[in-house]
Amino acid sequence: MLEAKDKIRLCATCQSFTENDVCEICSDPRRTTAQICVVAEPKDTAAIERLHEYRGRYHVLHGLLSPMDGVGPEQLRVKELLARLEGGEVEEVILATNPTIEGDATALYLASLLKPIGLNVTRLAHGMPIGGELDYADQATLLSAFEYRRPV
Repeated sequence: MLEAKDKIRLCATCQSFTENDVCEICSDPRRTTAQICVVAEPKDTAAIERLHEYRGRYHVLHGLLSPMDGVGPEQLRVKELLARLEGGEVEEVILATNPTIEGDATALYLASLLKPIGLNVTRLAHGMPIGGELDYADQATLLSAFEYRRPV
């Protein structure tokens, strides 16, 4: 445990955990710099990576906005995200926070900062899961599914 504590640090680019100055994902030249997927925690990157579909980069906030718990923008890695966007390489920021009150508040806050910059700001869809049944869905999930419906 002590060895891990000494070796593990935050990636200088995405703020995820790594043993190097820059993590494997950020140092991979095959990944596009045009997309940044913003997640709350390092474990969220692992979940997305298991898909083997996303080829962009990440940014880890290390939490979500929660005024009741004393977590504001200053406690998150928002400044580091904004600094990454200054180079002009990023075209899209994907907000991949959980569909909770804190996740939605964080996504809305970040969107309000990023849209004026002229970036394409997107959010992961949420609603009915594949294979789900309407009569088992809770009201919030069903409402979200209606709100985020798309044309066929």
